[in-house]
Amino acid sequence: MTKIGVVRNPVKLESEEEVRAAVGEHLPDAEVRFFDTTEDDPGRGMAQQALDAGCELVFAAGGDGTVRAVAEVLAGTSAALGILPHGTGNLLARNLGVPLDGTASAVAHALSAEPRRIDVGTIEVTDGDDPGEHVFVVMAGLGLDARMLEETDDELKAKAGWLAYVKALGAAAAGTELVPVELSLDGEPADHARIHTLMIGNCGTIQGGITLLPDAAPDDGQLDLLLISADGVADWFETVRTVVWDNGLRRLFGGETTSTDVVRHASARTVAVELGAAQPFQIDGEERGRVRSFTAGVREGALLVRA
Repeated sequence: MTKIGVVRNPVKLESEEEVRAAVGEHLPDAEVRFFDTTEDDPGRGMAQQALDAGCELVFAAGGDGTVRAVAEVLAGTSAALGILPHGTGNLLARNLGVPLDGTASAVAHALSAEPRRIDVGTIEVTDGDDPGEHVFVVMAGLGLDARMLEETDDELKAKAGWLAYVKALGAAAAGTELVPVELSLDGEPADHARIHTLMIGNCGTIQGGITLLPDAAPDDGQLDLLLISADGVADWFETVRTVVWDNGLRRLFGGETTSTDVVRHASARTVAVELGAAQPFQIDGEERGRVRSFTAGVREGALLVRA
């Protein structure tokens, strides 16, 4: 008998019957067990319980925080991750092509998809508010995106979804300053620059279909980087044009990734970062305080997904 676990944020997904019915259409003999997250545990302990119960497929039902917590536990095991997207960003679901139009569609997609392995990113914070190793499946970063999270109104986010981030973007841009950085890729001598935004990604697309990292692939054994050094109105116009047009819409028609003086791209397996001053930091859309130095790496093919 197939055993399926559902690590559920009960605030995001209240109904068990919808999931049981959707699974039953494809696997009528499957055993489905639910494990509810708590305020103190976004899903790690529940994912471990699902593994201990012998579940071969574990759905993360909730937002990006739930998905990341479950993925962290499943990485390196033979159990597969499925996603029931019920959050604001649903970033990994978007990048893997999981349907966003309801539980039944997401369950059907997972049960019909061929299992495949994707990479998992790691962040080892050596100087910051939250030291130690952290896992990410989509993106980690500092600067504009992290400040935007700080500025986002939770009440507006609950009502307007990802559009709440647009309101926060202006305030974040106004409060973002250039900071010195030493950046070493794959152990090479450090490059010195002044930036206000650094994105390190396993996947490249965020809310609204905006592609920040056009060359990123979740299964290529590489991390992709975006560095932005915009300073002033003209630089911001160039940044928007490069990110939205050159590396977004134009790429859909076969164009190559564009780098400029203020928008640069790179890829590596390891990224060592030393900042001149501590900056707000986010991992898969979750605020993680401030960070001054960290190393990013990749665990190639660590996570089995059904997507």
